[in-house]
Amino acid sequence: MRKAFTGLSALLLLVVVAEFFFAAAGAFADQAYRPHHLLGYVTFLLPIAMILVGWPARLPGRLIGLAALVAGLVGVQVLIAVLAAGIGDGSTAGALVFGLHAVNALVILAVAGLIMKWSLR
Repeated sequence: MRKAFTGLSALLLLVVVAEFFFAAAGAFADQAYRPHHLLGYVTFLLPIAMILVGWPARLPGRLIGLAALVAGLVGVQVLIAVLAAGIGDGSTAGALVFGLHAVNALVILAVAGLIMKWSLR
């Protein structure tokens, strides 16, 4: 089960990097944004799957907790996007709030990398 968790953590890290790629591509072409949006669901579901694999396998709580943290941070991503849209996408305040989306994404990337590192121990 540990190998399955490690495999899922590697997949999570790849998906998060792909999210950055599609977000950047979507900034210049609207069609490229759709994969970013769809991968957001995968970025939420993968850590849930990791919890479901890691918990019965009695993996360290820090790994399971970090997977739960990623799922929670992805939820925060949605809240940031909704809040920014509510303020106004074209407004300066909306753009500043939406900038938190990128900062939170960096935190998700760091946590996903930490999960990968610790799962290889």
